[in-house]
Amino acid sequence: MVDTVPLPLSSWESFYVIVGSSGAALTGLQFVVIALVAEAQLRSSLAEIDTFGTPTVVHFCAAFLISVMMSAPWHGLFTLGVLFTLTGVAGVGYIALVVRRARLQKGYKPVWEDWLWHTILPLVAYFGLAIAGALLASHVAGALFTVGAMSVLLLFIGIHNAWDTVTWLAVARRPEAPPDAPSS
Repeated sequence: MVDTVPLPLSSWESFYVIVGSSGAALTGLQFVVIALVAEAQLRSSLAEIDTFGTPTVVHFCAAFLISVMMSAPWHGLFTLGVLFTLTGVAGVGYIALVVRRARLQKGYKPVWEDWLWHTILPLVAYFGLAIAGALLASHVAGALFTVGAMSVLLLFIGIHNAWDTVTWLAVARRPEAPPDAPSS
């Protein structure tokens, strides 16, 4: 049987098993968090969820998608590079939508840290992925390390944003106790 995976991709197999599994598991965990928020009957608008919750799932899924693409039995690097470039460009477009949503929603006023983690760092990750995809065929090693770094960055962004959302919902959005109720 002939091995169809080029040598540079096969050496990344374990890395992308870890990244892909993490992305998929964390996506599922984010669904659990949203379900718990819904059960707690906290007042959140769809605009807030679209701005701060949905992008977290998108970043986890992007890391998973990158892992899937890196694990496919490619015969060459050109098609893989095109897919990385398209994924990166789509991600950049999505971040533009997130910026628009963040400016239009009224439930929460983003601070500097929010802009960093919800827009700037994801923009860096998707832009880096697009560039790495464009350079994959000509600069294989550097492009593969860049793709790896961007996929890990997307995971860290998702982890930070999920934690930030959960802690904000748990603390800032907790229903206030009636004035005559004992405080805990």
